[in-house]
Amino acid sequence: MGLVCKKHIGGQFVEAIDSISANIAEGFGRYHKKDKIRFYRYSSGSIKESLDWNEKSKIRNLLSNKEYNHIFRELDKLPKELNQLIKYTNLKLKV
Repeated sequence: MGLVCKKHIGGQFVEAIDSISANIAEGFGRYHKKDKIRFYRYSSGSIKESLDWNEKSKIRNLLSNKEYNHIFRELDKLPKELNQLIKYTNLKLKV
């Protein structure tokens, strides 16, 4: 695997991971329920993208099995937690 490929995949992976928390933070800063939830859903898409980059990294032997499994386990927790945040926002906010 060439350096360019590793650099490209690594950069995309980092951007997807960073986007998870950035969208949650942006949603949290919004005043209206629909705006908040929209950004939380963007975060959900970033989780899926991160899982995809994790798979690609494993297939291309850029990660060890231990690294892949650790990343997968951590990312796999997030959809449930994010859905709880969306549910809470829907129930508690009026606007």
